[in-house]
Parts: sequence; structure tokens; C-alpha cells
Amino acid sequence: MKITGLKTFVANVSRTNFVFVKLYTDDGIDGVGEATLEWKTMTVVSALEELERVLIGKDPFQVDHLIETMHRDSYWRTGAVFRTALGGIEAALLDIKGKALGVPVFELLGGKYRDRVACYANHWFFGAVTPEQYATNARNAVAMGYNALKWDPFDVADLEMDRGQRRKTIEIVEAVRAAVGPDVDLMLDVHGRLNVPTAIAMCRELAPFDLRWIEEPTPPESIDALADVRANSPVPIAAGERWFEPGKFLEAINKKAVDILQPDVSHCGGMGETKRIAHMAHIQYLPIAPHNPVGPVMNAMTLHASLAIPNFSVFETVSVDVPWRKELVRETLEFENGSILAPTAPGLGVELIEEACAKFPYEATNVPLFDGSMNTGGVASGVAVMKGSEH
Repeated sequence: MKITGLKTFVANVSRTNFVFVKLYTDDGIDGVGEATLEWKTMTVVSALEELERVLIGKDPFQVDHLIETMHRDSYWRTGAVFRTALGGIEAALLDIKGKALGVPVFELLGGKYRDRVACYANHWFFGAVTPEQYATNARNAVAMGYNALKWDPFDVADLEMDRGQRRKTIEIVEAVRAAVGPDVDLMLDVHGRLNVPTAIAMCRELAPFDLRWIEEPTPPESIDALADVRANSPVPIAAGERWFEPGKFLEAINKKAVDILQPDVSHCGGMGETKRIAHMAHIQYLPIAPHNPVGPVMNAMTLHASLAIPNFSVFETVSVDVPWRKELVRETLEFENGSILAPTAPGLGVELIEEACAKFPYEATNVPLFDGSMNTGGVASGVAVMKGSEH
């Protein structure tokens, strides 16, 4: 079997653009991956297309060799764009191999450690502005079957927060905790927007609400800054979605900067790289909660990786999205009692509907962190992604 072609497909979903990649073979088996890189869509598309000439004529079964060779021969070797492209291509290669062998991708990663992954909801809060609206959305998410919720209540914070911003954040978290009760896990995402003293102060002020974690409290460049926060925070600290190399994760582990590591299966270079990061963390008995807030193929990639690592903790899902998300793929995932069951289909278990992507062409979008639009995400009128046993 040889690779005969590579195509990219872009689909706008309001808040960002999904980027899918397909590899084709002379045996008629194709494989799909996702390389969505929020707000860098066309840049990662170019990176994928540049790698086509390297892949043509190659054996798709040689997954690790191909990925390592492309990494070596890139010269620059790192960065969000290149490693996201690698992650999408690796997924497509594994999808081909799984289909050819008739096994799910997690079997190619060493087999599954569990039969299901516990989930938490992201995006459930879209459209909420007041504490009461957040509380209503939280109750709706719990009614969908979720036992854990994550969101960013930090408004337009930019390194520091004034007293009014702090009070608003606390009131929102207080309202959500009161709405869902003591048995639902709550996680807060700061998106790296605070300086060290402000992050420490907010961790202390939010501790009474019994949070599972506070995520990325400081900008991602400095592991030392994150370690300072973690050393002074009564709330567990999670981070990792904007680290791309295993060495960065190793630094965070060695400096005791995090309680929970969050590699992005695509951005860190693929499922294989995620598994290596997970094993480094497992040596220190640190849990892995992969970053997974984008498209349906990435969801499948993260699911297979999560099934195949020993120290998996909890699985991020997009609970609400644009109505046309389900038009883009064919997938059969079972959502049951707040968990996704291990798939049984060969490969990733998701098929891209190529012609559907053309109905939702690329649109430029801005990063919503500092303009107050984080709570809308462009999908305030979206629909539930997880519902009953369908995904």
C-alpha cells in the first residue's frame, strides 16, 4: 500500500475554522485527521500541503518513521503550526492502518486501559452574561448528563483584575456552584491571562467553591511563573494546551508547576507524542486531562489516546456547538452517564463528509479573550453535541 494524495478541508464553525486532512492510498483506503489550530487556519493548511510531497509514495503503515522523519527534516522542528500539522497527518496514517487491519486506533497505541472515559463539558456557558444565566446553563448541562463543567469566568482580564472584575468572577462561580450542588466538578480556565500575584490572589479567593482545578492561570511561556502560582495556590493547577514539545512538559513536571497536565493531541504532534508525554507524567503519578475543545475528528483522536494511557483523568468535550457540526462527519459514539464508551469501529471510527465542508467556507475570526466575547463564542444559538447515545 502506498500514499497517493493529501487533501485539506476547512469548515467554518463561527468561533473558529475546523481543519481536516485526508490521506489517500492506492488500495482505496483513506484516512482522516484533524489539524485545527484556532485562529491560524490558513497557516496550518499551508503546512499540511507542504508535507504532501514528502508523503506521496510512502507506506502509511510506517507511522512513527514517517512522523519522526518529517519532524527531523523540518529543520525548525517545533511550533504550534508544524506540530499541529504532524498531529493531523499522524491521525490520518493511523486511521488508514486501523481500517486496513480491522482494529480501532487505540489498539495500535498499545490497547485500551479502560472501557469508557469520564467527560466534562465545555462551551455549555455560551450566551450567558449574568450569574443567573450561567446558573441556568449549568443546570442544563447537568441535565444533559455531565458531572463536570469547565468555563472561563474571568471576563476581560489582562494580567490584572480590578475589584469589580474580581467580584463579578466570584459571583458567577458562586452562582454555578449553588446551581449544580456539591457533587459536580467545576474547573475554571483563565487562558493564561493573569500575572503571578493576581493569579495567586484569585486562586485563594475561589478556593471556597471546591474547584477541581484552575487552568493556565499565567501565560504559557514561563514554567517558573506557573510553579510560583502552584506553590501558593490552594486549588490544583492544570496546564499544557499551549506547550508543544515533550521537553516543555518535562520541565513542568520537574519544576512541580502543575497538578494536571493537558497536552493537546494535535498541537503536541499526535497521539504517539501524547502517549510519551503521559508516560513521563506517570513516572511522577501526575494525571493527564487532554485539551480537546474543537472538532469531531479531533474528538476521536483524543478519545483513542485517552483510552490508551494509564494516567488518564477526564475527557474534555464540546457540549454545545453550531447546528451543522454533525453534517461534517459520520460518527457513532455512545454517551452514557457522563462518559463516552470505547468505540469498536476500525480506525478512528469517524468519516469526513468532504462535500459538506464546502457549504461552510473559511471565515476569519478573532481571538475572543480580551474583548468580552468569550462567553458567546459565536454559537449562542448552537445545539447539544452530546445527547443520549448519539454524538
